[in-house]
Amino acid sequence: MNFYMTTGTFDFLKTIQQKHSNEGMVLMDSPEGAALLHETENKTVFASPRKYEVVDASGEIASRGYVVLNNIPVTEEGRPLFEHRFKNRAGAIENEPGFLSIRVLRPLDSDTYVIFTQWENAKAFENWKSSQAYSEAHKKRGTEEGLDKKPHIFSGASYLSTYTVPEEK
Repeated sequence: MNFYMTTGTFDFLKTIQQKHSNEGMVLMDSPEGAALLHETENKTVFASPRKYEVVDASGEIASRGYVVLNNIPVTEEGRPLFEHRFKNRAGAIENEPGFLSIRVLRPLDSDTYVIFTQWENAKAFENWKSSQAYSEAHKKRGTEEGLDKKPHIFSGASYLSTYTVPEEK
């Protein structure tokens, strides 16, 4: 499965979404700008998207909710270990209240992986971060077993981007 993302103004991206309504694109908004997602087996209609391959997926991407993109720069030599860790994750996030979907996205034209999670609302995401399941999923962080302590895995600091998906009127 391919996953494409493009950014721009909300109104401009909405015209693309409406023009290609059969493609099931999801429009997201934030104070920093808007983004349009396109998940497909085919090529995208975007002129210059960020391109990803879906490594792991659960749930359907919805046309509502709160989206968190955990952007993680990974070195070329770190990719196999990083992907192995995500392909073998416990999957506990799927059982959290308010969870809608997750995608682990391998970059095709950069070094930055994206962990896409979608929630009913921001509160559900915050509840996940303070849950026992979150603690369990991240228990190796900061230890000798954690990826963050292994050399040559990350090429930069990770960062979060958050969006809301306005419901269709």
